[in-house]
Amino acid sequence: MIKVLNRLRLKRRGLMSEKSRRKHSEHEWLNKLGDSLTLGGISYVVFAIVLGTLIFGVTADRGTVLSSWGAVFLGEVTLIAGVIHFYINHPRSFSRNGRIVLIFGLMFMHLILVRLIFGFVEGDIFGDGGERFGFLLCPLALAPFSVAILLGRAQALFVTVLCSIWGSLLVGIELAVPLLTTNLIVGFVCVLLTDSVRKRSGLVRAGFIIGLIMLIFGLLFGFVTGSAPGEGAMDWKMFAVGCVVAVLGGVVTVSVVGAILPFIETLFRITTDISWIELADLNHPLLRKMTIEAPGTYHHSLIVANLAEAAAESIGANAIKCRVCSYFHDIGKLHKPEYFIENISNGHNPHDELTPTMSSLVIIAHVKEGVDMALKKRLNSQIVDVIEQHHGNSMISFFYHRALEQQNEVRERVEMGEANEDDIPEVSEKNFRYPGPLPQFKESGIISLADAVESASRTLQKPTPGKIDQLVDEIINSRILDGQLKDCDLTLREITVMSDSFKSTLRSMFHNRITYPKDETEVDSNSSKKGKDKTKVGTNGNGRSNKSTKLASDASSRIS
Repeated sequence: MIKVLNRLRLKRRGLMSEKSRRKHSEHEWLNKLGDSLTLGGISYVVFAIVLGTLIFGVTADRGTVLSSWGAVFLGEVTLIAGVIHFYINHPRSFSRNGRIVLIFGLMFMHLILVRLIFGFVEGDIFGDGGERFGFLLCPLALAPFSVAILLGRAQALFVTVLCSIWGSLLVGIELAVPLLTTNLIVGFVCVLLTDSVRKRSGLVRAGFIIGLIMLIFGLLFGFVTGSAPGEGAMDWKMFAVGCVVAVLGGVVTVSVVGAILPFIETLFRITTDISWIELADLNHPLLRKMTIEAPGTYHHSLIVANLAEAAAESIGANAIKCRVCSYFHDIGKLHKPEYFIENISNGHNPHDELTPTMSSLVIIAHVKEGVDMALKKRLNSQIVDVIEQHHGNSMISFFYHRALEQQNEVRERVEMGEANEDDIPEVSEKNFRYPGPLPQFKESGIISLADAVESASRTLQKPTPGKIDQLVDEIINSRILDGQLKDCDLTLREITVMSDSFKSTLRSMFHNRITYPKDETEVDSNSSKKGKDKTKVGTNGNGRSNKSTKLASDASSRIS
């Protein structure tokens, strides 16, 4: 309350702007809840109770392998083993309560649907064939496919194994082994299909493949047949219905996953590759504005995107995420585009009229301005992270050294008696460093390096493979020594592979063009005219050498 009153008082006096910069770290209480160990422990207890309740409902008269209490005990032991595995192999997800709720919530949704479907088909509507339809209708791809798209293959395998074991405890003894085996295979197929699902249209194709897998196992275990139990006559209509149900079951399951993905992404702040591809549209208002007001920055962002995407592919990081974030990483330069060298075309450099400290403040401000614009346009939170982190707390060395030079000049004037000691400007290194934070994840570190490499490559005169290799090595080594990459989980091996990728991409960008020979007919015609124009050789009407015409034509012939 006191802060609000102070702001109002300063605004009345004209000492504070009406505008307030948006901050990326909104809702800090959500972050605290997401990292709370107490809340995480409560979540696991709730999951154990829900799992026990689901399994205990399977009574002994359904012919289960174990008694109700024995099945509950087995389920709880499996849950404990799964949590230990989750902690060892996925520590980051284990420490984030949102991921815990997402993973176990999807698994329990999967199990609840299995339980409801078998409970429904056991009624009088389906008669003796209820079990076969229940098997074919089970959404065995729901949890594995969802987790594979949202969180990756490793965690999808973890979900597949647990769902298969727990699902087999929810059915009778005659269905336990078929359901366990089929669920495992369907889950593994979902993991394999994840990379091919890069657009929402690919979901239908994946669903059709999963439906075929269900059909194959339905045939193997006798759930897709042409005769009723106890009858020998073949009923092709029943056989066709079984085939259709199996295939449609897979398609419908994957379609439901595609329908709920946008809600899950929004609720848990996760971005899938499908969404990244949709965000890669260059017609975004900020990018279109950049093409007009800051074309140099726009071109720089495209080159950084190419460098970052190739480097990410070389180490197995998220390449499409790197490309999209690279498009937007410098949108803050739209605030004052004329103060950045790539947008200066008329030779006038506005920094010539500023002190080095003021110039560094203008350059540093593009990070804060970029975060402000991104939040205003409601860009993806990971894009905002990259905008905030892509410079880390690195130094703007050009203006820092210029400030040191001016300081030395004033000191020399003081020694000569031409100035006072009070005139010596103070130069603090922190005034020439970006505010940070350092890159916090791999893709952010990749974009940080790609941005530095691309900017430095513009300074190369007559770039050769040797010069390019030396430049990339110097940039990466300086970033490592400055501690800019210590928080982003990039290993030395990955950095070495990325370095080779940067070099390869830059060499392909700066490759030499061959000089095409002139057409022989053109040479003959020029030689026949040479005798007629002897008097004109030497200078043209303006006193300039005629060689300029030849140079112009040669230059135009080399353009491609």
